[in-house]
Amino acid sequence: MARRFAAKAQTADVFAIALREILPDLRERYNVSSLGLFGSYVRGEQTPRSDLDLLVEFDVAPSLFTYIDLRDELSHRLGVSVDLVMKTALRPHIGRRILAEVIPV
Repeated sequence: MARRFAAKAQTADVFAIALREILPDLRERYNVSSLGLFGSYVRGEQTPRSDLDLLVEFDVAPSLFTYIDLRDELSHRLGVSVDLVMKTALRPHIGRRILAEVIPV
């Protein structure tokens, strides 16, 4: 298993680097086709209680259990609570805002 990144005072850029490092493994194990960061870390508004918001796309739609496993693994490996949002689940209004600020990995 890849190393775990501590979340102390992390920035979106640090998380993007960490995610790029583990993305090949996520592609193989979870059929992840793309990841992007959005939310408070991208806007520089994170607090010690903030989760890391990730926009995810899959080559093959995951089961609920696979989706939860991916979220839990990312939380463990990054050292911060992760909130996964599937790109296909975005509603028009909020989706436009998310897509405007997303940092692709």
